[in-house]
Amino acid sequence: MQETADNSKQPKNSPLKDNLSKQENIKIHGIGLDKAGRCTHYHTQLDIAALLCAKCRKYYACYSCHDELEDHPFAATTPEETYPVLCGNCGRKLTLQEYKKGSCPYCHAGFNPKCSLHENIYFCC
Repeated sequence: MQETADNSKQPKNSPLKDNLSKQENIKIHGIGLDKAGRCTHYHTQLDIAALLCAKCRKYYACYSCHDELEDHPFAATTPEETYPVLCGNCGRKLTLQEYKKGSCPYCHAGFNPKCSLHENIYFCC
């Protein structure tokens, strides 16, 4: 069963600035999600980064959730992708450089360092 985590805490019609354009009511897709986007496959305290599939343009909790719910395999994003990651804690879209620092630059929630083992699945080139 597909579930989505609505991580928007921003009031509607509030002013947005650049990537303070954060919470745009972006959904995290996956299986068995909690409010921060942790899924049945990855559910430690640090598993809060959602990754963008380049083909369907949806943020997923993980590639396994994506591949179980979509009719195509997860497609890695290219370096040109502006925001390939979504913080499940605060809902802000992140650049790859922001994500690779290990924690959200906005809410300071830490990301799972073991995600680097799957980097080739999520990010290409």
